[in-house]
Amino acid sequence: MITLQRFSTPLLVVAAALIAGDGRVLMQRRRLDAAHGGLWEFPGGKVEAGESLESAAVRELEEELGIAVDRDALEPVGFAGGAADPPEAGTGVVILLYSCRRWSGDAECREGEEIAWYPPGALCNLAMPPLDYPLARALLARLV
Repeated sequence: MITLQRFSTPLLVVAAALIAGDGRVLMQRRRLDAAHGGLWEFPGGKVEAGESLESAAVRELEEELGIAVDRDALEPVGFAGGAADPPEAGTGVVILLYSCRRWSGDAECREGEEIAWYPPGALCNLAMPPLDYPLARALLARLV
């Protein structure tokens, strides 16, 4: 359930669920010294000024995982929004999740603590930041 709150212009974040041929989904564990440190999340990051959502996702996947993704391989899954955490006065965040089944290169952990592949049914049992749970449920609904 989404609670309506008043925010200034929200921070836009893109994330991607990389889906392997066997159906497993790649998750990234946040750096221990970061907000939500040690929690699992879909890889991605902030959309920069003037950047399209898909371009941001492609850039973030290259930066965080060292893989090349064609923007045509990205399929919208859903979004989640709420207050920024840690909270900043009146700041909100919206995370847009894409799924991706095609990329070039082998994913490597460049910016998080670690990466791991999980069966879709295990995603909601991972310790994740609050906004990743509705994203995981939206992904599962698409995969069923």
